Amino acid sequence: MIAIFGGAFDPPHRGHVELLRGAKDELGFSRAVVVVAARPGHKEVSAPAAARLRMAQAAFPREEVVLDNHARTIELLEAHPEWRDPVFLIGGDEFAEFPTWTRPDEVLTRTRIAVATRPGFPRERLDAVLERLEHPERVLFFEIAPTPVASRDLRTRLEAGDDVSADVPSAVADIIRDEMLYGTDAGVH
Repeated sequence: MIAIFGGAFDPPHRGHVELLRGAKDELGFSRAVVVVAARPGHKEVSAPAAARLRMAQAAFPREEVVLDNHARTIELLEAHPEWRDPVFLIGGDEFAEFPTWTRPDEVLTRTRIAVATRPGFPRERLDAVLERLEHPERVLFFEIAPTPVASRDLRTRLEAGDDVSADVPSAVADIIRDEMLYGTDAGVH
């Protein structure tokens, strides 16, 4: 089984690392591909794609990490028919937005979706999405420990010069500091 873990990784943080680790523990896949979206279709990014790729490689040193030039998940999946029935890893918040993705039901014909949930996440939000899907049986759920960190918050803190080194892998902190990403006084020590 192959797992695909995509994102902007702007920057990658402990929550990303824990999601992949939890998925490995729960789902037992043999291979993971971390896919860094060069130009995400759903959000703005702060760091250049090449820097985000380097940070993702640092955050996931034992995984295959690739840069994806497709703006949409369906385009990525269409470009990789060699990924036979992969599992696409996402968080519960992202799954709540799944119906807004480009061609979500077609995404589910090409991949299963494994949704990381955390204790206290409202199950009714997930069930509401399942009810709207043609193939809800292709959605898996697994629970992870809460890791209260978000890339958006880290960027804000970095721009303010706050220390975020506890929230990112040390190799990622080194890249942020050395390349002066997210502000001239990046908050990693």
